[in-house]
Amino acid sequence: MDRREIAALLAYIGRLDPRTIRTDQGEARDQLAQWHELLSDVPMATPHGWDARLAARQHIRTSPFAILPADVIRPWESYRRDRLARHSDPTPSADPDDQAAWTAELVGTRRAVATGITQPAQARAITSGQDGIDPRLQTRLKQIGSCIPPAARAALAPFRPARAAREAAVAQGLPDALSVRCEWCLAPVGEPCRRRRIGPNDGVRAVTPRATPHPGRLDLATAQQAQQPALT
Repeated sequence: MDRREIAALLAYIGRLDPRTIRTDQGEARDQLAQWHELLSDVPMATPHGWDARLAARQHIRTSPFAILPADVIRPWESYRRDRLARHSDPTPSADPDDQAAWTAELVGTRRAVATGITQPAQARAITSGQDGIDPRLQTRLKQIGSCIPPAARAALAPFRPARAAREAAVAQGLPDALSVRCEWCLAPVGEPCRRRRIGPNDGVRAVTPRATPHPGRLDLATAQQAQQPALT
């Protein structure tokens, strides 16, 4: 609050509690200087719930003691703590590689919440809808077609051959073999087929994933894909 707002607050308090009124010009000037020194960083009011006059009125209603600047500061600090406790930091829009800009935006958002300029950002629940996605993220997904950029997907292909083969087949309109259970190796839906190594005593020594599905699994997926139009 500036000196004009402090004077208005003291005038309001004086109407509710005449004990705070200073009739001597020097005492009134000293009182104004004291309150301004202690409350200069406290706003008179914010768009979201804080009003210094309400805090002063509440004290006068509930306490037999004359109001002091601390009786306004305490509610203000409680107001700040409550808002920050309900705030979940949203991801800054600044480039994360620009540490200074990232930090500045994060601090600015917290300061705006604490001082009552903006409402606390609540943590969003995980939903299946698309309404909560940032428009910039939606634009980016439309550009690259996936949350994994094509360059990164190509770089990962040698390390996950089964997944790469599956994605290539789907992109070409071929049936997705991993969408059905393999009747040969019993690999469940979504997992690659398995190759079993048999030891001299006919026991299974090891099971390793195959880069390509078993032919029978591919035939089963093809048959299922052919039935899709009939089922819809």
